[in-house]
Amino acid sequence: MGNIFLEFKKFALKGSVIDLAVGIIIGAAFNSIVQSLVNDIIMPPVGFVTGDVDFSEFFVVLGTGQFDTLAEAKEAGVATINYGIFINNVISFLVVALVIFFLIRGINRLRERQAEEPKVTVTTRPCPFCFSEISRKATRCPHCTSKVELYVDDQV
Repeated sequence: MGNIFLEFKKFALKGSVIDLAVGIIIGAAFNSIVQSLVNDIIMPPVGFVTGDVDFSEFFVVLGTGQFDTLAEAKEAGVATINYGIFINNVISFLVVALVIFFLIRGINRLRERQAEEPKVTVTTRPCPFCFSEISRKATRCPHCTSKVELYVDDQV
């Protein structure tokens, strides 16, 4: 029994499991922001353009009866196909996908910039005799006047 507890503790405290838990919590918080964006910002203008139509009230009654709102149909216990809610969920998905796309795009651009940074070229080297910094192309040290050899890659 103690062995299983230690295994579970080792699994649960791995960095990837903790990162996943943090990701799920942030994702849930992000979901509420996206839902508010869709319901409070995007859908009202869409409804205004379409004649003040509320997509969440689009439904088809399966069976008999005439209902003006989805709430009335649900209260009567009638089966419905709620395609308006589906439309809202599709729009929510598209907004989330778009935000994630721009987020990943920004991260990739930052990575590209880091990869494109020029490598520093070394233009000096230490003198093997006095250890002063001299040019890589120097054949004599300006400090101690010792004759030094060129680096192999500096020779023409």
